[in-house]
Amino acid sequence: MSCPLEPIGVVRTPRRRRDRTPVQAALNRAEEGVLEIAEPYAAGLADLDGFDYAWLLSWLHRNDDPGGPPPMTQVPFLLRPTPRQIGVFATRGPRRVNPIGLSLVRILDVTGRNVRFAGVDLVDGTPVIDLKPYVAEFDRPPGEPRCGWLDTVPLREGATPADLTPGAQ
Repeated sequence: MSCPLEPIGVVRTPRRRRDRTPVQAALNRAEEGVLEIAEPYAAGLADLDGFDYAWLLSWLHRNDDPGGPPPMTQVPFLLRPTPRQIGVFATRGPRRVNPIGLSLVRILDVTGRNVRFAGVDLVDGTPVIDLKPYVAEFDRPPGEPRCGWLDTVPLREGATPADLTPGAQ
């Protein structure tokens, strides 16, 4: 089975290096970026400015691994330096079978083909494969959902892979 994807645009951010890019948009709420929508898809931005948040789905193109598929268990950035292995589908890490990124960003402005947003967790030039408005009634689960191993990890604003990897530069 084939699953062809067509990028709808690219993000422009101040981040140039993967290892210096925050690991989650929610851990970098203030930093701004711009989604540049390709011309054929510009009309799709109509009425997006009526939403405060959107899900930005991206293709993590800088995570291509010529050595084959990623391991199915990994040590997530947020658990380093411990050696605990977690199943890839129980992580939000970038090394995945299909390197699709999911970022909840705050919409600041929609002008022409550009969506200015806050919550950068992507490298400059990352292709975007879709954009969907956040709708609390659909996206927010009821009650207090469990978050597995993340319930035991202190989250730090602005954390990057380099910050969380001993000996990284």
